[in-house]
Amino acid sequence: MAASPPSIRPAFRKMAPFLIQAAEQSLNEADTVRRIVKVFEDVLAYDGMTEISREALVKGKYVDLAIKLDGTTKLLVEIKAAGTVLRDRHIDQARAYAADGNIRWVLLTNGTSWNLYHLTFEEGIEHDLVFAIEVAPDRIDEAADALAILHRDSVKRALHEELWHRKSALSPQSLGRALFAESVLRLIRREVRRSEGVSIDEEDLVSGIKTLFSPEVREQMGPIKIRRRKRKRLVQATSGEPASVEEDPTEVTEERDENSGEESS
Repeated sequence: MAASPPSIRPAFRKMAPFLIQAAEQSLNEADTVRRIVKVFEDVLAYDGMTEISREALVKGKYVDLAIKLDGTTKLLVEIKAAGTVLRDRHIDQARAYAADGNIRWVLLTNGTSWNLYHLTFEEGIEHDLVFAIEVAPDRIDEAADALAILHRDSVKRALHEELWHRKSALSPQSLGRALFAESVLRLIRREVRRSEGVSIDEEDLVSGIKTLFSPEVREQMGPIKIRRRKRKRLVQATSGEPASVEEDPTEVTEERDENSGEESS
């Protein structure tokens, strides 16, 4: 069972009215920053003197806040004036700063909207939304429970990383890869044949499964490919040595039962 972050509901209930009031009064960015700093100090338990850097310099560029633990920057915070509608383009600047400093977490907020992003740098700079929450009078505890993953103790124990790994594992891309693995399709075909008495072609099965998903989910899953296990082939070694075995990454031939036409187990 995954570890739970500490509860911040009592502390956040005291702070939330000031965030909501800031939005109602459309406070400027400087005043909004002061309130966000108070959240990190009084609710999320960071030391304002050593763990919260304002207008932090990251690779020659300034960000609104940098949250540090043990001298290492864990999170960059981009803050917009209270009442500003957050948009994807607002993350671009902080994303570039994070990439320069190899920092994988960016928070975008205006005090009442809080968007947490995880960044990857394997192929360019990609950002994924981990959560987007709104602080409203009837949703304060819900917001507190989400923000608790950013509590000092949570970050110290890398609970935010665990959250990301779970979210990534349950993403449409990850589940699609698992669902369309050759071994899984073999089991589904076998069950369909057992229960319905019909032998289904693999490609027809894939097409049928795809209809279960909405267009939006299919787009998130990306191109659907049957993931086949790599087969092994014998290769004659040089110098008269015994034959060795190595993987053939291009081999995709299925093993089939001659009598049934189904794949053998």
